[in-house]
Amino acid sequence: MNHDIRQVADVTIVLLDTEHLDASNSKEFRASVNPILESHSHVVFDMSKIAFVDSSGCGVLLSCLRELNSRGGDLRLCGLSPQVRSLFELVRMHKIFNMYESADEAISSFG
Repeated sequence: MNHDIRQVADVTIVLLDTEHLDASNSKEFRASVNPILESHSHVVFDMSKIAFVDSSGCGVLLSCLRELNSRGGDLRLCGLSPQVRSLFELVRMHKIFNMYESADEAISSFG
């Protein structure tokens, strides 16, 4: 799984290049972002291309957040579709993740 990656100061923005994050691709997703998580501490996942997330997708995102937090880093999410945002609110993930409308807002949140 390939992702578009760009760097703004000390923040790494990863445009997740998939329409769904679910049981069918969560392991592949994790393997593809693992090198990014290992080498950067401030990461933004731009989820603007993702239309569907299931429990496996939620789990892999939480795993990414925990890994960064364990090393003093953090993960922000941006560009969530209304459907994905609704799911995150339903399962209370909006209480765990910092979510923003745009990558610029997410970048600014790192201060």
